[in-house]
Amino acid sequence: MHIQMQLMMYIGNDLIEAVPLDREQVPVPGYLGNIKRQLKEKYKDTLQNASRAAEFLVIPPVVEIAVSE
Repeated sequence: MHIQMQLMMYIGNDLIEAVPLDREQVPVPGYLGNIKRQLKEKYKDTLQNASRAAEFLVIPPVVEIAVSE
């Protein structure tokens, strides 16, 4: 079992990317801002052609359970 917090980048209703976060670093000034800047740079062309600005959402930890078949 793994608990993960994520930063999600959306343009309109489209999820562009979800980035796992280090829970210990989230309260550190600049941590989220740095990741947001990296995502904006990575998707610069997409953002230039989009009719909307990117939106970011931090989702709380989600429990992921591996299921073996």
